[in-house]
Amino acid sequence: MADYQAYLKQVEALNHHSYQYYVLDDPQISDAQYDAAYAELARLEAEHPDWVVPESPTQRVGDVPLDAFETVRHRVPMVSLDNAFDSDEMARFVQRISERLSCSSEALDFAAEPKMDGLAINLRYEAGNLVQATTRGDGEVGEDVTQNVRPIRAIPLKLFSTHPPEVLEVRGEVYMPRAAFDALNAARHQAEEKPFANPRNAAAGTLRQLDPRIAAKRQLAFFAYGWGELDQQLSWPQTYSAMMTQLKDWGLPLNPCSQTVQGLDGMNRYYDWLSEQRSQLDYEIDGIVYKVDDLAYQKTLGFTARAPRWAIARKFPAEEVWTKLLAIDIQVGRTGALTPVGRLEAVQVGGVVVSNATLHNLDEIHRKDVRVGDTVIVRRAGDVIPEILGPVLSQRPAQTEAFEMPSECPECGSEVVRDPDKAAYRCTGGLVCPAQRKRALHHFVSRKALDMDGLGDKLIDQLVDRGWVKRPDDLFQLSAETLQTLPRMGEKSSQNVIHAIARARETTFARFIYSLGIPEVGEVTANTLARHYRTLEALKKAEVDDLVTLDDIGEVVAQKVHQFLNETHNQAVIEGLVAAGVTWSTPDSADSSEAVDADSRLNGATVVVTGTLSQMTRDEAKEALRRLGAKVTGSVSGKTDYLIAGDNAGSKLTKAKSLGVTVLTEDDLSEALANATI
Repeated sequence: MADYQAYLKQVEALNHHSYQYYVLDDPQISDAQYDAAYAELARLEAEHPDWVVPESPTQRVGDVPLDAFETVRHRVPMVSLDNAFDSDEMARFVQRISERLSCSSEALDFAAEPKMDGLAINLRYEAGNLVQATTRGDGEVGEDVTQNVRPIRAIPLKLFSTHPPEVLEVRGEVYMPRAAFDALNAARHQAEEKPFANPRNAAAGTLRQLDPRIAAKRQLAFFAYGWGELDQQLSWPQTYSAMMTQLKDWGLPLNPCSQTVQGLDGMNRYYDWLSEQRSQLDYEIDGIVYKVDDLAYQKTLGFTARAPRWAIARKFPAEEVWTKLLAIDIQVGRTGALTPVGRLEAVQVGGVVVSNATLHNLDEIHRKDVRVGDTVIVRRAGDVIPEILGPVLSQRPAQTEAFEMPSECPECGSEVVRDPDKAAYRCTGGLVCPAQRKRALHHFVSRKALDMDGLGDKLIDQLVDRGWVKRPDDLFQLSAETLQTLPRMGEKSSQNVIHAIARARETTFARFIYSLGIPEVGEVTANTLARHYRTLEALKKAEVDDLVTLDDIGEVVAQKVHQFLNETHNQAVIEGLVAAGVTWSTPDSADSSEAVDADSRLNGATVVVTGTLSQMTRDEAKEALRRLGAKVTGSVSGKTDYLIAGDNAGSKLTKAKSLGVTVLTEDDLSEALANATI
């Protein structure tokens, strides 16, 4: 008796969820959860047929329609389909048909169609004209949604026929393409309205709009997949596929992925093929519908209480499921960007067990109003990283809190700042943050920074992985003996690296600033800072208001420089580098008349160097130009005064000519240097 009571509660629960899904468009459990509960109920009824009650969802389809629409009784009931979730269930389906028809299963032809994830519709044509459109409702009685269906361009208002049937009812699926769904939700977000959870809900919500003008603005589409009442005075085709071709000839759209396949092998091949195509389709599907193609066979096979024996829906693994959001963790990337990641209660989605999903950034979390403790909708399509689409608000626990980004980096404790005018949050501890360590060191030893020849990316990675180097100043503590223990590092190679590190102790102030990897500070900005402040102590004392007065340094760069230099961890690394013997001579001041040839035409000019130079390297040329008072940049623009062009100057030379920029040769630069009074 106790088991029977549990069965009745299961019936009551599924009917409740059916009402939420079909009538209110506000599901409280996911499709995958409903399917699992339904399968369990069917199993109980198979074991205890005397338990079956008339209100069981296995005995009917859908639920009662909304009162807001006029109800219509279907002339031919709109039945549902049985489901198969694996190849074994498909094999049993084919075997049952073969036995009932006393024929070889491999000789049977089946129509195979994508199972659309939309809303089933019955279109009634009389004398070729569309006179009524109704939803499936409970299978016997549906809702009249004619005025909302008429604007759907895929549905002909008049059949393409000079002699149309007196009566033709076409069954099919109204759906919303993914592109239209994305545009609709973007517009709802802009209007601060609740977004739709998925395209099926969007399509259903659109058809149930009482104002047809709203439905007319939304880009719904339609595929036909069957028929209801037919004009009995006409001779109709003898196969399902031929019948669908006839509907297509009359102007009804069919799914272009539909095929006719033979036997179980053909059904399985089609399943594999459509599974691969699924993520590329511009609409949602959740499985495949297989139907016996021969209509005489369909008539022989007949129906069960709720579904045809000649058709079945092979369901795909769910791409969209519901699960619990257990936590929101922060991952720090190689550039210092902080990315929130949702930690989920493990769940199968798209055939893969998922326990993590991307949340993109804080703005996206707030837009979706996702909170720890929520039941969330998780989607995975193909090989795409699982994404949290949003919360199921009806399942939200009490006292949840909106998520905020941490003020300190979870990896190193450095201050976290938001990039101006961007959604990204970033750790300021570039030199000491473990997540950024390799990238910071690769930059530190690069040619334009401290130029430690022989310390390539792979060697840096080995040093970090072994824990020998955690900060840039650790490089100066390495020994040749230590390096020789690494794979493919002999005595000579190790000595060469140690010599390169030793040579790097003598550098320039500009290179030192550049080597630190301060966000937004490239070569030009590093030179500007070095020439203006001249000493490390002066630079460390610089305030934002002072920094913004310099050429090429705006508010954003000034904030980055100030934040970096005032971060305790970064200060410790800078002090460690100085203690390790990194030194430089005091650079010339940009304001000193002794440092710049005030009479040079290049003084104050913006200059770009490109191509191959024969008398000096490009870096030497840039430094020489700076001594002449020029501002050296990396790209040609309308603000460029001169382009120094060496051999094989490419696109920069072409652009300079198109903008009317004066082009100088290497000889012109040499002449300017020879005449300079520096």
